Amino acid sequence: MNVEERAHLKVPVNEKENTKSETLTELLVEAIINGDMLPGSKISEPELAKHYQVSRGPLREAIMRVEGLGLIERVPHVGARVITFSPEKLIELYAVREALEGMAARLAARYITQEELLSLELLLATHSKHIDEVEGSSYFHQHGDFDFHYRIIKASRNRKLIALLCDELYHLLRMYRYQSPRAQSRPKEALDEHKYILQAIRNRDEELAEMLMRRHISGSRKLIEQHILQD
Repeated sequence: MNVEERAHLKVPVNEKENTKSETLTELLVEAIINGDMLPGSKISEPELAKHYQVSRGPLREAIMRVEGLGLIERVPHVGARVITFSPEKLIELYAVREALEGMAARLAARYITQEELLSLELLLATHSKHIDEVEGSSYFHQHGDFDFHYRIIKASRNRKLIALLCDELYHLLRMYRYQSPRAQSRPKEALDEHKYILQAIRNRDEELAEMLMRRHISGSRKLIEQHILQD
C-alpha cells in the first residue's frame, strides 16, 4: 500500500472511540469538579448517554477513567457514584500533598528554566490582579497551566511525581477548592507565600523551596481542620 492509499484511509473505529472517550472523560471531570454532578450522586449511564448524546461504550470507558482519577467510587449494592469529601479524606489528601509538593518544589529549584521562571512571575502578577478585582475567587479556580502549583510540579521534571500529583490528587484538590466555602480560603496570604516559594526556587535554594512549600500547604490543612472542628 502506497502513501496516497494510506492517506485516503478512514480513521479506524477504535481510534474514533478512544478520542470520544477522552473528550467524555474531560467533560465528566469538569462536571464533577464544578458541582454539576453533585457529590454522592449516583452515576446513571442511560442519563449520561442521553445528555452527552453518545453510545454506552465510550461512556463506560470514560467513567472508568474518571474512577481511576478518584472522582467516582464504586459502592456495594449501590454502584458508581460521585465521591464525597469526608474530613478524613481531606486531611489525608493534604498530608500527601505536603510531602509530594515539597519534593516537587525542591526538584523545581534544581531543574526549572529561566523561561519557566519568567512565566511563573507573570502568572503571579496575573493572580494578584485577579485577587484585587474579584476578591480572590478566580485565583483559586485557576487550573492547568494557570495554576501555580501545577507549574511547579511540572518543573520538577520527575515523571512519577507529575503523574501522582497532576492526575488523581490534582483533580481532587480542584474539586475541593471549587466547592469549598470562601471562608476557608486566604488568597492574599497564599499569594505572598507563592512569591516566597518562587524566590527560593529562583535562588536555586532547594531546601528552602521545599520547606516553604510544605509550610504553605500545611497552612491550608490547618484551615480545613479548624473548619471541621467548628462544624
